[in-house]
Amino acid sequence: MSAKSQFLKKLQSRQIAPASFSSKSQIDIATFRLRMEHLQEQMDEWLAGTGLNMEKLTVSVTDLLVEGGAFNISAIVLSFENRAIKFLPIFLYGQGVTGGVEVTLHAGGGITSLGRLFMRAGNVSDWTFNPYSNLSRPGQLFDEDIFFRLITSLLP
Repeated sequence: MSAKSQFLKKLQSRQIAPASFSSKSQIDIATFRLRMEHLQEQMDEWLAGTGLNMEKLTVSVTDLLVEGGAFNISAIVLSFENRAIKFLPIFLYGQGVTGGVEVTLHAGGGITSLGRLFMRAGNVSDWTFNPYSNLSRPGQLFDEDIFFRLITSLLP
């Protein structure tokens, strides 16, 4: 792990640990929101100089295991001409994972699932990616190479 990654991880843990949260789900929601912001910042860095458009939207995630049953969180949309890839948070708690994000390609009026990102999977606390064809297997660490392999589908 690079020194920058270690610093950011330590900084993040300090930012999400305030005592004002009354439950584990509130802490996990705050962590998910923060990690989505960091993911967008990372994507901005990776996309520097490409001219791709990125936008943030707010989506509502329904999860019966959290207080109130739903919460709002940012989603990320990358677009090029008439095509888009969306990184949409879809759940907080899943079997063995926390923080699920569906990655989909929107092109020609159709939607194709490319896979899922997981905020935490088992003992791994970095973003992992599972292609749609292998959702049940352990994921790969989500890095710049995987990101660009995903967004290549934006180019017709």
